Amino acid sequence: MRVPFVKMHGAGNDVVIFDGRHQSVPLDRPRIRRLADRHYGIGCDQLFRLEPSDRADLFARIWNPDGSEAQACGNGTRCVAALTGARRIETLAGVLEADASHAVRMGAPRFEWAEVPLAQPLDTAALPLAWEGLERPVALSMGNPHLVFFVDDAEAVPLERLGPAIEQDPMFPERINVGVAQLESRARIRLRVWERGAGLTLACGSGACAAFAAARLRRRVDRQATVALPGGELLISEEADGQIRMQGPVEVSFHGEIEL
Repeated sequence: MRVPFVKMHGAGNDVVIFDGRHQSVPLDRPRIRRLADRHYGIGCDQLFRLEPSDRADLFARIWNPDGSEAQACGNGTRCVAALTGARRIETLAGVLEADASHAVRMGAPRFEWAEVPLAQPLDTAALPLAWEGLERPVALSMGNPHLVFFVDDAEAVPLERLGPAIEQDPMFPERINVGVAQLESRARIRLRVWERGAGLTLACGSGACAAFAAARLRRRVDRQATVALPGGELLISEEADGQIRMQGPVEVSFHGEIEL
């Protein structure tokens, strides 16, 4: 069966979107891995299937390139909002709200060790763990689990080597996204992210929110900051109710059909 799709990206964080609300889009782990492969498939950082929702305008089911399911994807959610006009988008992380500019309210950060989750109770504001030169990160959940390390030079960190080991450390029963954040000012953060199930990506929306929230926790940034990632910039802010809002570019790469 041939199924239409749209490929989009937010700041280089690319997603493939299938609309399963009015047609069958059968996806299993091997098929997802092949579709996400940049040599044998379409290629993407995350794959979305849109489904009906009783709580929101639609439900967005999200997978990583390794076939694992993701709770949230901030840039992908902004892409879905731009593509469909949806203002309330249900995910495994809850219902996310978008506005006419395709900015998304990502919810409030959660710092309790069991909500990240960690394998045991530890201080998430300065986790007493280290991997070579990376130490004392902030651990938090932005709907999915994140570690944020503050470093002097984000580009100098060998994240392609350290990322896999940290992601799969036994301390993180659901694995974890790993960010290295360089604080350039109280209004600007430079960030690189190793995404669980995807590896190094040009941008990570929930990772940008996590880095901002971690910097807010340590009182290192103001209520709004630009997060500069390899693929582009995102504007992150903390709203009065504690929710984190993310705004940034959204583009359609191409429309297509593929044989499933």
